[in-house]
Amino acid sequence: MENLAMFCYQCEQTAKGEGCTKAGVCGKDANVSALQDILVYALQGLSIVAVDARKARINDPAINVFTARALFSTLTNVDFDPARFVELIGQCAGLRDTLREKAKKAGAVMDEKNAAVNFKPQSTVDALVGQAPVASLKTNTTANADIESLKHILLFGIKGVAAYADHAQILGQEDDKVYAFLHEALAAIARENLDLNGWVGLVLKCGEINLRTMELLDAGNTGAFGHPVPTSVPLGEKQGKAILISGHDLKDLAGLLKQTEGKGIHIYTHGEMLPAHGYPELKKYPHFYGHYGTAWQNQAKEFAEFPGAILMTTNCIQKPRESYTANIFTCGLVGWPGVQHIDDGNFEPVISRALAMPGFSADTKGKSVMVGFARNAVLGVADKVIAAVKGKDIRHFFLVAGCDGAKPGRNYYTEFVEKAPKDTVVMTLACGKFRFFDQELGDIGGIPRLLDVGQCNDAYSAIQIAVALSQAFECGVNDLPLSMILSWYEQKAVAILLTLFYLGIRDIRLGPTLPAFITPNVLDVLVKNFAIKPITTPDEDLKAILG
Repeated sequence: MENLAMFCYQCEQTAKGEGCTKAGVCGKDANVSALQDILVYALQGLSIVAVDARKARINDPAINVFTARALFSTLTNVDFDPARFVELIGQCAGLRDTLREKAKKAGAVMDEKNAAVNFKPQSTVDALVGQAPVASLKTNTTANADIESLKHILLFGIKGVAAYADHAQILGQEDDKVYAFLHEALAAIARENLDLNGWVGLVLKCGEINLRTMELLDAGNTGAFGHPVPTSVPLGEKQGKAILISGHDLKDLAGLLKQTEGKGIHIYTHGEMLPAHGYPELKKYPHFYGHYGTAWQNQAKEFAEFPGAILMTTNCIQKPRESYTANIFTCGLVGWPGVQHIDDGNFEPVISRALAMPGFSADTKGKSVMVGFARNAVLGVADKVIAAVKGKDIRHFFLVAGCDGAKPGRNYYTEFVEKAPKDTVVMTLACGKFRFFDQELGDIGGIPRLLDVGQCNDAYSAIQIAVALSQAFECGVNDLPLSMILSWYEQKAVAILLTLFYLGIRDIRLGPTLPAFITPNVLDVLVKNFAIKPITTPDEDLKAILG
């Protein structure tokens, strides 16, 4: 079979809004893209075996954890290291074959005809890349474009679920039905034996499972670090040595804070780590100082200018430039060739690098921002919120949330928040907030007009807030004075959107552009069932919402 050109369209920034075919806009090259496709294909074979094994009551926890972690590694902006994918692919095939033999001995009836079950991966990068055509999204196509679209919506959705499941598992929170669904979905994609309604059902089930997965992660974060409380976070700098931590993983941050106690190093957050300042068990460290920079807009410049060491934990991170990779360390799944990786929780290399660097030469005072408005904090003042709505002091709530990105067009979200009337409240979460997170919007009767709910996975908190308010007002969520204005970039955003569909939430405005993997017919179904619509302009959308 001839080698196929790279094809990837799983993120919002994909080339020309159609698909990356030479190199990823994210920074991955064609080899990494091919290896990611092969890993997904290998996981499909493992999942077919796992589904059949479960029927014989054979369920391997190690395989469950591996499936989520390996699938997570194929997300946008996670792992760019070919050698690590070679290892994962080989491990996947070994686990598949071992599980198959165990299940057969237990009397399980196995599907041994599917090509993914019998896939034998090579052991080098070049040889594996030569096998890529069998795994390409362009190879495994169906005659029905709408079914193809739904398959890919499901694939990208479960990648988001896998990310949250991996984060939750690290914190000791698991639910077997999450793993069972990952296997069910991957097996279905390989078997291709569903009709249109069957694929729609799996896509909505992905939203249901993602809700449960976000609940697990919420339990893990709050169980380990307490419920977030409103906290002011400085955006300036303190004189002295510095480490910047970016990503999502709060456990890595906790380990870094513990290991840097008394060493004269200030810890700064970046991007999705900003909400960490609201957690009681993290904010107790006096050297946990503030937040540095924005999210995507100036990330490369910010990293290049940071005078300390940088620790990257999970995704939503641009591929670093070679000029400053010596200052960067990765942990968890994040990896790039030539960048030192920490896989044992010992951050001594990062600390040593920070101590050897100049740090900040003087205090610099900047703005401050408030974080910590997760569900406990907001619902703790629910009586004030309800009274403000009934008294017409608060006319409307907006959830302006989601991913950030480097492609033009995301200034819409800044302008929308700036133009939101003074009798409205803006809730926000995820890295999209960095388009407006330092806006001074004031308050309504002591209730801040800008409420930072947290990371992208804290969509769970936002949902709980909406449900609680709907119960207080004795109406459905769709009847609340609440509008969702969402930005998407990568696959966790897809999973969250599917959760909103599963919950029946309507009238979502989505941007900056609609996904390339949604066909016109599938979009028409979403419009008819959920009234989803693309963003237009802030003025037009505000007028349409508020009248």
